[in-house]
Amino acid sequence: MLADTGPRRDAALALLHDRLLRIARREAARRGPRLAISGPELDDVAHQAAADALLAITAKIGQFRGESRFTTWAYTFVIFEVSAKIGRHFWRHPVVPLGVEDWDRLPARFGVDPANQAEWRDLLAALRRAVDTELTPRQREVFVAIVLNDVPLDTLAASLASNRNAIYKMVFDARRKLRAALAANGYLPDES
Repeated sequence: MLADTGPRRDAALALLHDRLLRIARREAARRGPRLAISGPELDDVAHQAAADALLAITAKIGQFRGESRFTTWAYTFVIFEVSAKIGRHFWRHPVVPLGVEDWDRLPARFGVDPANQAEWRDLLAALRRAVDTELTPRQREVFVAIVLNDVPLDTLAASLASNRNAIYKMVFDARRKLRAALAANGYLPDES
């Protein structure tokens, strides 16, 4: 129906937009609280994402091969648009200054109870030393932004003029180095 012209196409576009908007609202509601976005601002992000996804879908309708349900294919567009919109929103209004390290927040993010705080303080001190000594400056910047400051991946990739895959690889390499350093100092079991 999207390939038709006239009223049938208009009805199909309206139906698709309604479905995309519903998915965009759900995805924005899932991601929004982490970045302190709510209310009309969050709804605006969902509307923009649904509209942009509809434009992208109609432009690429000829590329749909039918290997999955059409709605599954279409929903990937809207989820990508929500991610991009929230990432850009975060960059314009960062919740956490990118240069600030907040090591004291880390135990709370992992749900450490007060009884284990002393062990965690020792482990965090070792982790901090390993971050300072084992990682390259770029790995350290990415690790601190993602793990400590909870910066969204898309935002970090844009701010560093990089891409998601490069950031994933950098975090993977940093985690491997940190795990090896912590295992070598007896803080983690050696998995070799």
